This record gives sequence, structure tokens and C-alpha cells, in this order.
Amino acid sequence: MRLQERLQSLFPDSSGRRRKRWLADGRVRVNGEVVRRGDVAVGAEDRVELGRPSRALPEPLRLVHQDEDVLVIDKPAGLLTIATETERTRTAYRLLRDWAHAQGHGRIFIVHRLDRETSGLLVFARSSAAKETLQAQFEARTPERIYVARVEGVVRAADGELTSRLVQDRALRVRVGAGRGSKPAITRYRVLERYRDATLLELALVTGRRGQLRVQLAALGHPIVGDRAYGSRRNPFGRVCLHAARLGFVHPGGARVVFESPVPEEFRGA
Repeated sequence: MRLQERLQSLFPDSSGRRRKRWLADGRVRVNGEVVRRGDVAVGAEDRVELGRPSRALPEPLRLVHQDEDVLVIDKPAGLLTIATETERTRTAYRLLRDWAHAQGHGRIFIVHRLDRETSGLLVFARSSAAKETLQAQFEARTPERIYVARVEGVVRAADGELTSRLVQDRALRVRVGAGRGSKPAITRYRVLERYRDATLLELALVTGRRGQLRVQLAALGHPIVGDRAYGSRRNPFGRVCLHAARLGFVHPGGARVVFESPVPEEFRGA
């Protein structure tokens, strides 16, 4: 008998896809040794075991919180939230979905997203009902969404509000603009630290338009460090210095929850 046939006889309710995932994840042992090929021959006397799944998230994701309704993760800069036409496999959603499947946790649902260049907190739902509950909050703009950015130049005002209208052109580039198709964008900011040629800002989203923070800060004359697409003149850290540091919302269970992610060390200092 082949190993894949033995697994089917031991776990008749499992699908062929799930059994392949068990093998790929190294969960299957024959006589105490991990075996990843389903066509390996096994005898009646051979002991076949299914080990526990690994609880660690795949690199480079970091697990912040999980329960029956939600998963909150820390996404690094440079990783897409969901697939695009040019990148379909290496995304935060795909990594998390495959991990959850290997754990036997069922489906994962996208609630919101971060730009590829932005790091920080993302929440995913673990059921369609939780997804609808959370997405309704994001559409109503009720979640607390706090970002931290290192921007070029010294911002003089200790705090303020950025109000503009944003439009997306045919090349899908977002810019400040009025007229048909433009949408209002509001961001509140306050200065955390000032340096000789840069400022660390805390940014609170009132609206949540695509590219809102990057566009508005560039229009203010203080583009985010490393954001060459919106006018930054230098990229000393090899990334756009924008981080989703705080995320608060009403949990599908009814209680308000808040999660925080530390500001990357490179954002601070001269």
C-alpha cells in the first residue's frame, strides 16, 4: 500500500488536497520519520502518524492575535496584502491562507489591506459573518487606524488636519485633484519627534482612501522618506517609512479591541 492510500484509510473524511498539505508540511511520520511523498510504499506493520501542525506563522508574517473570529498579523514592508496581475502567490493573504489550511482552521477572509510598501497591522476574518461585521465598520470609518511615518523636512506645526480631494488616473496613480470621480480625504496628524532634516509623525485616518497618507504628505511638502513614487529624494532604509501602528475595532463578539505594533527602529533618530 502507498502512504497516500494509508492516509486515506486512516482519515476517510479528509480530502486529497488536505492529505497532500499534511505531507508537504512534514506532519506525516512513518515509524517516527517524516515522509513527504505520498507514493512511498508502507507495510501493514509500519506505524503511520499525523503530527500536530506548526503554530508559527510563515516568514515574514508575525502573529499578533488569533481567536475563533479574527486573525491579526504584522505585515512587513515589501509584501502585498492580496494578489495582483503581476504577483499572485507571495502575498500576506496567500501565506496566511495556506498556514490556516495546514492547521485545519478553515477559510480566511480579507477585511482591508495595506499598500505593499506599508508595514504593520492587518486583521483577517475567519468566517463570512465576521468578515461582514468588520467590513461594515471599515466602510463606516469607525475603526481606529493610527500610522507612524518618517517624513522629509521639519514639520513646524505640532498638529493639524490634512483635508483634500483625491482622484485616481487611468494609470491607477492617486493624486490630489477635484472634479468628477474625486473623493474627500481627511487625515489628522501630530508631531512625535523632530530631527535635523526629518520628522516623525503620528497619523490618524478619518477616511481611508487608497494612497491617502502618501499623497497628502507629499502635497504638504513632506513626502514620506523612501517614497520615491511621491517625491522622496532619498531612501536610506530601503523602504517607505510608513507603519500601521495601532488598530482598534469592535470585535464580532461585541467587545472593543485594540492592537499595537512597535514603530520600526529605523524610523527614529537623526
